[in-house]
Amino acid sequence: MEPQLVNPNGDSAKSPLAKSKRPSNVWLIIVAALFIIVPFLTWYATWFGRDLSDEDVAKYLSDDQNPRHIQHALLQVEEKIEHGDGTSKKFYPQIVASSKSSHAEIRKTAAWVMGQDNKSDEFHRALVDLLKDAEPLVRRNAALQLVRFGDASGRPELRAMLGAFEAKTPIGGTVVSLLPRGAPIKSGGLLARIRDASGNVQEFRSPIDGTINSLAVKEGDSVSVGQTIASLTPDRVTINDALQALAYVGAKEDLPWVEATSQFDASAETTKQAAFTAKAIRDRGQ
Repeated sequence: MEPQLVNPNGDSAKSPLAKSKRPSNVWLIIVAALFIIVPFLTWYATWFGRDLSDEDVAKYLSDDQNPRHIQHALLQVEEKIEHGDGTSKKFYPQIVASSKSSHAEIRKTAAWVMGQDNKSDEFHRALVDLLKDAEPLVRRNAALQLVRFGDASGRPELRAMLGAFEAKTPIGGTVVSLLPRGAPIKSGGLLARIRDASGNVQEFRSPIDGTINSLAVKEGDSVSVGQTIASLTPDRVTINDALQALAYVGAKEDLPWVEATSQFDASAETTKQAAFTAKAIRDRGQ
């Protein structure tokens, strides 16, 4: 039974407590749903596994403002090529154009895609051009994919994949922090922080995967643009990719590089691949 109050006039009135209502949960549900839906839509819009129509592929390949759209479309075309879908050829001019993108990640992906059709002259020419790219991972992808064309012009880059890499800073200034010797690092991983002449701290990220073998500077040192910061030894995946490629296109001049891989990776996998590659090169020479 609701409590009754008597107002100054003597009339009976319901308690204000009876007028209050339980807060609505609708807004709480909406907010909670947004926390789930918004991240999902963001993920779905950038998920490379999402199928695209041919119209979307053409549109994405032309979207210079969104590198992920271009990468998504490139991977979709790669699947078409892999499955022998002849409709993929209509996108070839756009793929070649993407190999000239200002974004290194797009050029790297384009190089890999172009290697899937080793009958295409336009892809072949574009890959040869990418051997002169400023980014090492783009050059490496181009060299590996040229092997599919029976083209050995990427041999210098394949040899470089088996040796130490000098990481040269694009930033001048004072070294604020530096990854220690022996630390593994991935492409894009933070290698050093450098304070420039304006006092801004900028990040120098590793251009390749590897391990820091030696440091050419220390924290507090002044460095200039193009100066070597560290020497990186190649990781196992890089070594084995290069060895497999040289098994097809390597020459006797490459043997010292092949035989020296044990200094960086003495695993059974790499040792076996190095022996196979060396034998293939010697057999081809005979």
